[in-house]
Amino acid sequence: MTEWLPISSSGHLVIAQEYLGLRLPVFFDAVLHLGSLLVVLMVFRKDIIAVLKALIRFDFRSEEGKVGIYVILGTAATFVIGFVFRDLFESFFQNLLAVGVAFILTGSFYSLLYAFRNGKRQRKPLNSLSAIFIGTAQGVALIPGVSRSGSTIATGLLLRAEKREAFKFSFLLFVPAVVGATLVTGMDAGSGFFSDVDVFSIFLGLVATVVIGYFSLKLLLRIVLSERLYLFAFYCWTLGAILVLTYVVRP
Repeated sequence: MTEWLPISSSGHLVIAQEYLGLRLPVFFDAVLHLGSLLVVLMVFRKDIIAVLKALIRFDFRSEEGKVGIYVILGTAATFVIGFVFRDLFESFFQNLLAVGVAFILTGSFYSLLYAFRNGKRQRKPLNSLSAIFIGTAQGVALIPGVSRSGSTIATGLLLRAEKREAFKFSFLLFVPAVVGATLVTGMDAGSGFFSDVDVFSIFLGLVATVVIGYFSLKLLLRIVLSERLYLFAFYCWTLGAILVLTYVVRP
């Protein structure tokens, strides 16, 4: 659920690790990401196939070809942010205060959608610059407490993209990002990638990810189309404030 709803799955993972003493095996974590990828491939299969066909034909004038170029530009922006700030972002996974601040900033970002909700702002089609901005938002979402889906969709909406288009582009951008992240995780883990593998637990986790992920993704679409994404600001503010206060009063 937290993978798709705009409340940061990585932030919740840090909280679970801290308070429940959980330490996920690397392979299990990778399988869950691939389960999330399966959901996106199921829901957006027609769009993905159309974009791939256009790119293979070097058809960059069609709508699908343009989207393919935008995905490449957005992915490049994500890669740059992730490469430059990787060590800093990874350090936040051990810092509940940083996660709490990130949740608060995420909620504040969503509040901008509320501020502009009644403005008569004409919708604009995606372009190269907006794709780079959305890709940058996806890179920043490597910070635990910053939602990938929320930040990319909200960025698209603030750039005046049409609601369904912003939603779709966010998840087309997710495909190369999660594939790249899984490959990097596997290379970093090396021979330890397959350690502590429990086939039954992995199977249950994969099934839960796909089933719950499918319905929560559909729920997110309804939220975006109804222009209520900003409501998640209250959840992020509350959780962030609790984490910050807990950190401050902790002996």
